[in-house]
Amino acid sequence: MSSIYHSGYGYSKLVCEDVTQWFLNKFLPRHKVDVDILHRGLRREKVYGYCDFVDEAHRPRHFLIELTTYMDKELYIKTLLHELVHLRQWVTGSLQLRYGKMCYCKEPVEKYEYEYQPHEIEAREQEETLYDEYIEEKYGVANVNDSICLSVSRHLL
Repeated sequence: MSSIYHSGYGYSKLVCEDVTQWFLNKFLPRHKVDVDILHRGLRREKVYGYCDFVDEAHRPRHFLIELTTYMDKELYIKTLLHELVHLRQWVTGSLQLRYGKMCYCKEPVEKYEYEYQPHEIEAREQEETLYDEYIEEKYGVANVNDSICLSVSRHLL
């Protein structure tokens, strides 16, 4: 059984727990993973989120996901799913530290610019698919625009 801890400000605790639990149950049901999700202002860093392991690099099972605050619900869910894809990459071993370098499928990612790093490409591609899958399973709609309960005001980053 996995553990989810969340803290910070400017986010929905229910959405955070629900999305994370859905992802872990669906994609890592046999793994015991501890996830700390910290919500804080990341505007100065010009990012929406980070995912990193907290414990040892070999077979990590404790993770820190940092998310920026005050995102609209759709962006929040997609960003959280993006970071959870990275968590899954670490757990399954496709993302690893090898000789002090981050590697994806045993290939160092530092030789690529950030947007072309293979683990980021995978996470960006999967965040959209996972978002649609999550919305369909949770709300019974294929498109978020069909669901009145998901409408929230937009906040600029």
